[in-house]
Amino acid sequence: MPLPSPLSASPISASPTPAQRPPSRPPAARLDAVRRFNRAYTRRLGLLQDGLVDTPFTLTEARVIYELAHAGGPVADETTPGTTATAIAATVGLDHGYLSRILKKFEAAGLVARRPSAQDGRQSLLSLTPDGDAAFADLVRRAEDQVAALLATLPEEAQQRLVAAMRTIETLVTPGDAPPALLLRQHRAGDMGFVLASHARCYAEGYGWGVGFETLAAEIVAGFLRDFDPAREVCWIAERDGVPVGSAFLVNGGDGIAKLRLILVVPEARGLGLGRRLVEACIDFARAQGYAKITLWTQSILVEARGLYASLGFRLVKQEPHAVFGHALLGETWELGLRA
Repeated sequence: MPLPSPLSASPISASPTPAQRPPSRPPAARLDAVRRFNRAYTRRLGLLQDGLVDTPFTLTEARVIYELAHAGGPVADETTPGTTATAIAATVGLDHGYLSRILKKFEAAGLVARRPSAQDGRQSLLSLTPDGDAAFADLVRRAEDQVAALLATLPEEAQQRLVAAMRTIETLVTPGDAPPALLLRQHRAGDMGFVLASHARCYAEGYGWGVGFETLAAEIVAGFLRDFDPAREVCWIAERDGVPVGSAFLVNGGDGIAKLRLILVVPEARGLGLGRRLVEACIDFARAQGYAKITLWTQSILVEARGLYASLGFRLVKQEPHAVFGHALLGETWELGLRA
């Protein structure tokens, strides 16, 4: 006989506190949209087929192989910690009985080996065998080929939008689970469109700067492309998961002086240290090219940027009011000496 719930057994009813109330049910249209996306995505990647990417493994089996591959190398190496069935079940969210059947299947196929745990005799440490490593490598190659074929059907801008949208879903649904892949690289064709659009958008939305600022940014970009000297100048682009999210330019100002221009990290990628990495990359480039000094022009209201420059050794040397961007601002010149 089922036991009564605490509420039904209690003679006194009480309204739940706000923290206890279940979240309100989203609108039906929103539920339909999420389910429609799930159906489209699983169908497009063939996740409902018997074998994932034309292999003998189901999606669940492939995920178990992934967890085993990231737990260490061959079982014969006693310095390799391996992993346990309990750890895999907790990470993937699998029923222990179901996982046990998968592992037995892998062991019979020679893909997985186990050894007793030195710390806990009740546990076995699991690792992929050489055949298991080969199976994992084949899975990775086939999955990458499938995704590459999907992305190849889209133009560059659409690829970036797709990856950014996926990252948004990932961070909202599983916050903190997967750190983003961050990369600094030099500019290539198409990057200047990102630089100009991101600057215009961020400063219009954040500070109300209008056409004056966008015009200045466009002039800097055009001048850089027109007069670019790769031996003395550089543009760094910061990427997060393959999508541009920041920029910094170092240009030749003449007389042994380099100028920092158009330094920006878009709001959705801030807090990852990319601003510091971009400026440091410019400083390293300037030193390598023998510049004596770096200068930059910024605004007094850009507090976080000013703090970054100061922490890297820049000194404020000049302040001058202006209204170039349609607002009364205090422009600032900062300098960093590169020679002792």
